[in-house]
Amino acid sequence: MPRPFVLLSVATSIDGHIDDTSPERLLLSNAEDFDRVDQVRAESDAILIGGNTLRSDNPRLLVNSEERRAARVAAGKPEFPLKVTVSASGDLSRDLKFWHFGDKKVVYTTDAAAPKLRETLAGLADVVSTGATIDFGALLDDLATRGVERLMVEGGGQIHTQFLAQGLADEIHLAIAPLVVGDASAPRFLHPADYPGGSTHRMRLIDVQQLGDVVVLRYAPGQASA
Repeated sequence: MPRPFVLLSVATSIDGHIDDTSPERLLLSNAEDFDRVDQVRAESDAILIGGNTLRSDNPRLLVNSEERRAARVAAGKPEFPLKVTVSASGDLSRDLKFWHFGDKKVVYTTDAAAPKLRETLAGLADVVSTGATIDFGALLDDLATRGVERLMVEGGGQIHTQFLAQGLADEIHLAIAPLVVGDASAPRFLHPADYPGGSTHRMRLIDVQQLGDVVVLRYAPGQASA
């Protein structure tokens, strides 16, 4: 069974940060870009977010447009995409908004953390262990058995790094906001890793779109620039 098409979606500052270090979440996108993201969510079969981001941002992770949800239903799909998270530690509270909005949810974790998560999230989500560590290839294989053909990955940095470093990302949507965070300790889009092709690999640029003061770049990381 073919693995899902994996799309990494991220908004960064000009200096590559996805947030600052203040208690409040830094909003990098503008209204037009948030609407674009909502459209991409509606076109996806599943949306994935890492456990760290889930704890820090506490998002609902939904398709917000009623029209887009209605179009999904008319096409024979669930109203909301499958919601997916990843947690090696299993430290995920039952009170997070993620579990209480939308449709089905699944958590990928480790053998050690799975029993605790199954107890914590009983009745709220499927809990799947991928072994002693998080195996992202096994994660994609399991999503394929659930009918997922298109997976949207919304972060955070550790999750994006794993998909890209392991050659599992098919497309990147990189929205760049006209902000400079200027704090070396602020979280970044990607972490140090051995990426396929190394520092000389030039990804193919698929599209460039301006949305107000935000620029959205679409790249195919597995394809070389012409």
